[in-house]
Formats: sequence, C-alpha cells, structure tokens
Amino acid sequence: MPHESERARIHGSRRRPRRKALRYVAWGALGVFLVGGGGLTYAWQHLTGNLRGTDMNAVLGHDRPGERKDGSMNVLLLGSDSRAGTHGRYGKGVSGARADTAMVLHVDKSHRKASVVSIPRDTMVPRPQCARPDGGSAPGAPQAMFNSSYQAGGPACTVKTVEKMSGVRMDHYLEVDFKGFRKLIDELGGVDITTRKAIKDPNSGLSLNAGKHTLKGEESLALVRTRHGVGDGSDLGRIQLQQAFVKALIHRAETVDPLGDPARSYGLADTATKSISADSGLASADKLLGLARELRGISPDRTTMVTMPVTYDAEDAGRVKPLEEASHRVWAALRQDRPIPESATRGSVGDRTDSPVSAGR
Repeated sequence: MPHESERARIHGSRRRPRRKALRYVAWGALGVFLVGGGGLTYAWQHLTGNLRGTDMNAVLGHDRPGERKDGSMNVLLLGSDSRAGTHGRYGKGVSGARADTAMVLHVDKSHRKASVVSIPRDTMVPRPQCARPDGGSAPGAPQAMFNSSYQAGGPACTVKTVEKMSGVRMDHYLEVDFKGFRKLIDELGGVDITTRKAIKDPNSGLSLNAGKHTLKGEESLALVRTRHGVGDGSDLGRIQLQQAFVKALIHRAETVDPLGDPARSYGLADTATKSISADSGLASADKLLGLARELRGISPDRTTMVTMPVTYDAEDAGRVKPLEEASHRVWAALRQDRPIPESATRGSVGDRTDSPVSAGR
C-alpha cells in the first residue's frame, strides 16, 4: 500500500477538477465474437460490412518494430471513452475520445498460452509525432499521458505510442466503446463474478454487496469504470477490476455452445461486428473467426495478467511513471515469446494488492 505521503497526494488529486475518465474492457469485443464465432459459416458479407478497419501499415509506414515469424502474435485491445450515441448518459460536455483502456495481448507461438499487459491510462510516456485521421499531423511530446495518444491521432497513434515505448510490434488492434461494450455483454447474457467485499462507487453507479453476481451490460460497464472504493482510489485499482472481469468473460464464453443455437450465435456475431473497430488485417468476418478459433483453447489459467510496472509520479500523484528496468523486462519477455517473470512486477505499485473481484460464482 502507498505510504502516508503518497496517500495524501492521491487524496489531494481527487479534489482537482478533471474529467471523470470512464473505462471498460476492450477484450469484451473479442470475447463475445469468440463465443459466437464457432457456429458462423454464413452471412459473411453482412458481418464484414459491419466492421470498421484502419490500414495500420499505410498509416505507420516502416518505422516500426520488426515482425516475428515464429507464430506468436500481439494484439492491442483498446477501450475508447467515446460517448457517441449515449446521449450524455456517461458524462455531459465530454467530447472526443481517449484510449482509456489499453491491454497488450501476447499469444505465444503454440497458441495455448497468453500474457496480458495493462497500460495505465495516466502513465506519463513519450508520445511520438502522429498522422491525424483528418489529415495533417499531431506533434509529439516528451511527456504526455498515455491516453492522450488516441485523442491526438486516433488508434494508429496509440499503436505507434505502444510500439515506441515497448519495442513490441502490434500485429493487430481491436477497439470497443461504451455503447458497444454494454450491448455485447447484454447479448452474451451477462458475466458471473464474485465480490469479496461490498463495492459502491457513486461516480460509476456501481453498488454491489459482497457475494455472487451476474452482471448485465450496464453493471459490467459500471464495474470496469469503478475506481473509488477499490485499491488506492486511482486507476491502478480499476485495472485490477478490469483484469478480473476479462477472466470472468472468458469463463462465460466457455459455457456457451455456438452450435446449439445458430440464431443466437449469429446475433452475437452481428452485435460484435457492429460494436468493434479493428485494423484492416482483422476487419472481415472470416479473419475474426480465424482469430477466435485460434484463441479458443486459451483458458484463464493459461493467461497471465499484469500491469506495466509503474511508480507514482513525484510531481503529480494523479499520474504514474514507468519503472524503466522492470518495464524493459516485461516487454523483452513478449518480444522473445517468453513468460513474464514474476520478479519484473515485484516493485510496481500497479500489482500491489489483490482485486476484490474474482471470476465465476
């Protein structure tokens, strides 16, 4: 737990006027498509037409880490805080979007194990110069909040920022926003979790007693947005809720038989493809189905989840900074297709406490 001066700085930072950042788990899109994917052998044209794709190679050019040829894969999972279509339901007067949830999913060459590295949105990192979606370019910055990369240059800028800081090439990216996340979980029928203590956060609207719960879309969104009342009240506690939710989502996906109800399977896939954006290498129904089939064998107990090693920023308690040596060890493990060593996150404030939420009932 942070010492007294750290807690005082955190408490003080809560009082500052700032936009309430809303979060959710980007893996929701992939997880739900994975559930529906097994039974989909029809309607490809309609499903593909739902998808929005960005040609990352065309936008980013050749100034990128090299591609690995050993069968391993890295996917950047993004949650943007776009309120589009929510009619002010999750905060009024907030325009644009930021990358408020970012997870690097590394699938090993056997496609039987995975590692997930969460990047805190408030991490201060060098942001490279990026092309803007509407033309022109966004200037780089020696130090900027990680989530500002999306606002500066869209998903391509976030991919570029992750690649520059990690040295790991992102083979693909998947993105979901508030509205899409809520719909996906409702279509799935909810996700089962167990809370070890009551969690109440008036900012996100979450109110759960200790015990077992099946969360539908709105409650799921509230859970992964929650930071007050968990951990130290910062983004780090929220990340642990998000990681627990991802595991619960995988458990839920394993219980659904896509062949047993083709109509429902198609409904899941239709909702998923309408709710997510991807790079052009994944922006078709058959390519997403192929990815889903490859990932279906990766169970929660074969998935390691960590937060990028960070420490509190001495100049601003509402921000964190990477632990350079420890972060290098995490990214090196992904580049070399090795398990992330437990010692790499030992000194990090990001993985200091256990999540009050676990997957399943």
